[in-house]
Amino acid sequence: MSNSAAENGVVILGSGLGGYTLARELRKLDAGIAITIVTADGGESYSKPMLSAAFAQGKAPSSLVQKSAEQMAADLKATILVRHRVAAIRRDARKVVVRRPDGGEVELGYGRLVLAIGADPRPYWVEGCEDAEIRTVNDLDDYTAWRAALKPGGRVLLVGAGLIGSEFANDLAGSGHHVTVVDPAPWPLGRLLPQALGEEMARALGDAGITFHLGRSVAYWNKGRAALDDATMIHYDQALSAIGLVPRTRLAFEAGLKVERGITVDRFLRTSDPDIFAIGDCAETPAGPLPFVLPLMAEAKALAATLAGTETALKLPALPVVVKTPALPMVVCPPAPGAAGEWVIEGEGRDRKALFIAPDGKALGFALSGARAGERQALAREMPDLL
Repeated sequence: MSNSAAENGVVILGSGLGGYTLARELRKLDAGIAITIVTADGGESYSKPMLSAAFAQGKAPSSLVQKSAEQMAADLKATILVRHRVAAIRRDARKVVVRRPDGGEVELGYGRLVLAIGADPRPYWVEGCEDAEIRTVNDLDDYTAWRAALKPGGRVLLVGAGLIGSEFANDLAGSGHHVTVVDPAPWPLGRLLPQALGEEMARALGDAGITFHLGRSVAYWNKGRAALDDATMIHYDQALSAIGLVPRTRLAFEAGLKVERGITVDRFLRTSDPDIFAIGDCAETPAGPLPFVLPLMAEAKALAATLAGTETALKLPALPVVVKTPALPMVVCPPAPGAAGEWVIEGEGRDRKALFIAPDGKALGFALSGARAGERQALAREMPDLL
């Protein structure tokens, strides 16, 4: 594709779920617009949420690939530049500086630019961790390397009992690994679940063979062993950090775009530059960062309409999150950060319903476990919209 074609078209940075969904929705609405996708990885189409459940489904890393970059380019009638990294955005010239795999650079013009660049694993540093070979899994390349390093029946030390950490722990334990999880929170999914449901999740994962050290953190690392702050020593074959993600904002910040917790966008997914947009894990919407799949899909659909000529504001109903822990099915629709209220819980044991009730009596969020998880659609309709 010529650079002149790109100058009047859309350049999308990122080939993850956000970038590819946007391109697909845009192509449905506009058969002729030039679409260029720039990606630092291999450009394969795959479901990132499946990375924390692949063992349980018997899937090797290669089987997670749905389509190659070449197939995606043909389907989307787009140019896809794989293993290319964006060095800078030149807003004055409406160009992005792209570093090729051979180290050379090329400039791509754009009519409109979309940042769908995702997030990085949250940095983790504790004394000795430089030599401890602590891995992170944030994309298919990471996952392939992680799977290659695992030994059948090996000991895995997992730092972080949040959503992704709990899913990975359940998946690894289900495949015969000996899993130990360390987290300073008092129960798993501490930011999403009330205490009763969090403790039930801990019991269910414990029954699946996972050892928890909750309310604890690693004091220092040595290769193959880690000492906790209560002097407990844990020996491991592989270690994984799953303590969350940080939106990738450096590129936007260096380009002079407004950045707060993520790249700041309005209801139309526009950044502080009217010709540059952002979606997905890198973006901070008026509802805050939205690091889940369903909001991302809604963002991509709304932005595609805007890029195709129909200004479309993002609208978000309450969107429950399904936690992929077969040991205890769980669905959570958390209240907005900082919302006033308290959790009210029904049921006992595995099958519970928790509602987050505001002082005026309105339900602002919910969590469902076990057999109650099937109530999620009906409850979601009763929750306030996110946007």
